[in-house]
Amino acid sequence: MAAREVHMIVIGGSSGAIDALRAILPALPTGYPLPLAVLLHLPPTQPSHLVEVFRAQARLPVCEPDDKEPIMPGTIYVAPPNYHLLVERRGSFALSVDLPVLFSRPSIDVLFESAAAAYGPHLAGVLLSGANEDGARGLECIARAGGLTFVESPATAAVRTMPAAALQRTAVAHSAPAADLGKLLARLAATPRPVEAS
Repeated sequence: MAAREVHMIVIGGSSGAIDALRAILPALPTGYPLPLAVLLHLPPTQPSHLVEVFRAQARLPVCEPDDKEPIMPGTIYVAPPNYHLLVERRGSFALSVDLPVLFSRPSIDVLFESAAAAYGPHLAGVLLSGANEDGARGLECIARAGGLTFVESPATAAVRTMPAAALQRTAVAHSAPAADLGKLLARLAATPRPVEAS
């Protein structure tokens, strides 16, 4: 794999992904320079407590983004319930109430595809445990744009459907248990120097 600069990370998951993120986020050190957008499938009518959950695990600021909010370095943005989260080319987020995709709003595919269009080869995408195929198409889009792709190993995922669908669709760069994915993402902190993730 060619060395490249990574400017943003997008992470998607569903059933079982909270535990995976509890293994990934503590691996990112204080001062980690990359922004991360994290999207989990959530009940549309209930408030999300993910910001509080991940603040207890992460060394970085964690928040829900507002519509048109600029993307800042070293921040973990958690998608709010019942809105699609999109990344805009001018370096900001957008929230949408368009129809669900694969019965999901927010949709991982929507986030991944918009981020791939905005960041191209400077994006890293991570797909975690989940019970449907949302995210597989989006991860393929990231790969086609030249970005880095990571998938939680189906053998260790709490629910293997989502990562297995991604592996069937895309030759991902890395498939590993969640704790190992955290270590790999931590290595991307070498940006803005080109890095070799392996």
